[in-house]
Amino acid sequence: MRHGEDMLNVIERAYAARGSGDVKGLVAAFHSEGLFNLVGDKGALHLAGVVKGHQQLLAAFGQFIDHFAFEKREILTKLVEGNQVAIRSRLKIQYRPNGKTFSTEVLDLFKFENDKIVELVEFADTAQIKAIIS
Repeated sequence: MRHGEDMLNVIERAYAARGSGDVKGLVAAFHSEGLFNLVGDKGALHLAGVVKGHQQLLAAFGQFIDHFAFEKREILTKLVEGNQVAIRSRLKIQYRPNGKTFSTEVLDLFKFENDKIVELVEFADTAQIKAIIS
């Protein structure tokens, strides 16, 4: 198991990569069989759902980065327990295709194994995202 500070450093590097549009840097934080789950109704928002493994993560995160520019991330809460971390953030995001900017909060639940993220479950306001992209 990793120490909380080490896990937070991995997450900070992943968040920095996401913010700068570095999809390879973001995926590098994940275990080769790492999983990302954007919780939500896939029928309502095609971006919702589970992707697993570096190839699927590269494709999914690449699509997110192409469409959603993270202009600012403010971390509101950090909780560390064992090999898991919960982070609540406030994001300012621009949807690139139409230029709309919006603010929202997300909750990221991370699980670590062997110095890498093996699972990231993200709770976001998918109804708000759907409204922005419609």
